[in-house]
Amino acid sequence: MNFNLGIIGAGPAGYTAAFQARAKGMSVVLFEKDKVGGVCLNKGCIPTKAILHSAELYDEMKCSADLGINCSDISVDYAKVVERKDKIVEKLRKSLELSLKNAGVVTVNAEAKVLDNGKIAANSEIYECEKIITATGSVPRDFENLRFDHEFVLSSDDILNLKTLPKSILIIGSGAIGVEWARIFSAFDVAVTVVELAEHILPLADIEVSKRVERIFKAKKIKTYLSNSVEKIEDKKVYLSSGDVLEPELVLLATGRKPNPLDNALSCIGDACGKIQLAHFAIKQAVAEVLGIEFNEELVPSVVYGCPEIAWVGKREQDLEEGTYKKSNLLISAIGKSHCDNCSEGFIKILSHNGKILGAHIVSKEASALIQQIIIAMQNNLSTDDLKKVCFAHPTYSEGIFECLFR
Repeated sequence: MNFNLGIIGAGPAGYTAAFQARAKGMSVVLFEKDKVGGVCLNKGCIPTKAILHSAELYDEMKCSADLGINCSDISVDYAKVVERKDKIVEKLRKSLELSLKNAGVVTVNAEAKVLDNGKIAANSEIYECEKIITATGSVPRDFENLRFDHEFVLSSDDILNLKTLPKSILIIGSGAIGVEWARIFSAFDVAVTVVELAEHILPLADIEVSKRVERIFKAKKIKTYLSNSVEKIEDKKVYLSSGDVLEPELVLLATGRKPNPLDNALSCIGDACGKIQLAHFAIKQAVAEVLGIEFNEELVPSVVYGCPEIAWVGKREQDLEEGTYKKSNLLISAIGKSHCDNCSEGFIKILSHNGKILGAHIVSKEASALIQQIIIAMQNNLSTDDLKKVCFAHPTYSEGIFECLFR
């Protein structure tokens, strides 16, 4: 069988490349040994956000009386939360499979191996391809002295399979995965402890964002051990470098993911490349690879979900030399809509130099949408004065960007 393009891995990078190649009229064969949709759809972005929505709704209902809605006997049926998550994932996966079929992509559900001279072996068949792209994703990261046992020490894959909530959980690592799951479990009344090697939560974020998240965690009674690490785990006891000994019901090791590259790979996109491990980055890589539409890798947004959301792009304040930039800061509590929504925690911070935006950092409801407005401005080299000319709707969170520019 002969094809113009062979793609190994059907996650966001792989399936995007397949769709774009078919749109160009290329014949495409797509290999996936597990489930179409990759980590994002099956084990990451989508299932966690489905669970997070249930957690946020439950958390808000606990104080619904303040909003004039009286509820009693509120409880969580976590098995149904997971069942809803599974239904959402299955629905989206079937839709994706159908879209690939309708686009004319030949999908092979089997492990694939790259041979010499543009050949791929799968299902005892040989597929000859003019070009091969590998998009084989990533896997949860563990360490020599800290391994997943999938019973007490869980990966981000394992945590999705829980059918009941633990009474307590220790989360090792406070990146996006760790913070989102800390928020989920805390909202469901689980006692949450976070251990972070760095001196602040969300170490990749702007320092002011990290400190705000720490404050939010404290208010939610999420206990944190910063500048700390796990030395060993024995008999379901966790020994920290600080000398503390913790006894949680479960441990989530959320220290990121490692690339899962394929041998003999000629062209690699997505998580397997070991660059930025985000679905939207993988999608842009695929578009660049197939259509040649380049993008600025310095303007890739980072988003951490929950209430409030956290989003940033560009330079952090700690990256800049004092006196070389202007900082504009607006508290979300200054935005009328935030009080209407009962979500007034957070801020908008814009860093600029000579009227050009260097970076933006947002802790707010809808931060994931707000950051895109900043990115469009940065991408198109718009100045802060240009943005001041834009009419922002009221009442919205977006007008916070407008107001921030005048600070």
